[in-house]
Amino acid sequence: MAGALDGLTVLEFAGIGPGPFACMMLADHGARVIRIDRPGKPGRTGDAGNRDILNRNRVRIELDLKDPAAIARIRSLVKEADAIIEGYRPGVMERLGLGPEVLLADNPKLVYGRMTGWGQEGPMAPLAGHDINYIALAGALHTYGQAGGKPQFPVNAVGDFGGGGMMMAFGVLAAVLSAQRTGKGQVIDCAMVDGAAILSAMTWTFFGNGQWKDERGVNLLDGGAHFYDTYETSDGKWIALGSIEPQFYALLMEKSGLGADPAFAAQQDQSAWPALKAKVAALILTRTRAEWEAIMEGTDICFAPVLSLKEAPHHPHNAARGMFVEDGGMTMPAPAPRFLGTPAPAPKLASEPLG
Repeated sequence: MAGALDGLTVLEFAGIGPGPFACMMLADHGARVIRIDRPGKPGRTGDAGNRDILNRNRVRIELDLKDPAAIARIRSLVKEADAIIEGYRPGVMERLGLGPEVLLADNPKLVYGRMTGWGQEGPMAPLAGHDINYIALAGALHTYGQAGGKPQFPVNAVGDFGGGGMMMAFGVLAAVLSAQRTGKGQVIDCAMVDGAAILSAMTWTFFGNGQWKDERGVNLLDGGAHFYDTYETSDGKWIALGSIEPQFYALLMEKSGLGADPAFAAQQDQSAWPALKAKVAALILTRTRAEWEAIMEGTDICFAPVLSLKEAPHHPHNAARGMFVEDGGMTMPAPAPRFLGTPAPAPKLASEPLG
């Protein structure tokens, strides 16, 4: 059965990180994504080649973008495409003769996705950067980390993939729907710095309403609360607690035995959080992770073990859902979200050459 995006054709100018992630999302769900690689540089991912999960489910073609014949080939492909996605610095596509004015003239319904860190305009637009820089400028990085400590970045999930790739995938589909209604394509200026900011919308809500201190590790969702944090167990592993609501907090108190201490009755007293957190940490250290799993899993405490990359695919819940799959000897996340009427095909690492 074809995926939900069967019939959608996307041209991808090979890059790294957010552009390929956006195209993976589209390809996973049935879009025909044609990746345009430079000769000898499949996917621009070094030695990963066909073992790059972000490049799965593709059709690929190698073209030298300095060759006029290759540019003509691309313009021919554009005429039959719904969208393109490129991740070059501003002006590069124009210099290649593949800018929006040219390609939208070739195909007025084309969606032209431009993936950058800083955006197509603004004083930093032409500069290099990486995820850590984009989330820093957006104000997001300032909010991640322990109290009194330095900012801690969540690998490259927020800028590259949440703020970049997912925003691009959403933008492409929104613009394609618009083009189907209006007959007019458009350019998407997808900047990771913009995406990192919008992902922090709830934090900005709390901050604007005086419910968030502009410092790390002292707020409800950043590790300030004793009932919303990670804790080390006696065997050097970790658990995650998220018992925010009163009924879940009460269950945490009951199952852990902490409820016997009257100090824990004032759940929302922020002045008491540091002392209560120390008590929780000391208690969690008295048992192994497996022992805490036996006590807390299967309840509404809002509990989970902190699983390693090796462990996550084998957890009973993840295994029951088929959350991880294998191809070519690689374990990888299965396509998400799930469409019950048009389920995504099984992902394939190896790309197919364009016929």
